[in-house]
Amino acid sequence: MGKRKKSARKPQGPKKREPLPSIFACLFCNHEKSVAVKLDKKMGIGQLQCKVCGKSFQSGINYLSAPVDVYSDWVDACDIVSGAADNTEGDTVPTYRGRGTLPEKEPLDRFAGQDADENDDYDEEQYAEE
Repeated sequence: MGKRKKSARKPQGPKKREPLPSIFACLFCNHEKSVAVKLDKKMGIGQLQCKVCGKSFQSGINYLSAPVDVYSDWVDACDIVSGAADNTEGDTVPTYRGRGTLPEKEPLDRFAGQDADENDDYDEEQYAEE
């Protein structure tokens, strides 16, 4: 006894990929489809500009970068600037995407304000040479 033969299916073609957008909404004037992104891969520069309010931004790109990467860099830069202006919220940490340099931070000293003897677990009497 064997299994019943299943009907043959036609092979499906490759799925169509939707292209990534290159026109976005402006963060300042809130107009939809007003920010156009242009990539100059030879120079390594991505530029965006709003057609309504005229805001522009540039960031460094590489051969894998897409227009959405330049737009997200702009969003991150605006978040950092607004975070520096609104220094009231100390809980938020700006995101870092691996471009540019991070601001210098002071090193943390775990034992600041304490004497060395308080933190010392070394017992002199136990290890004293006789």
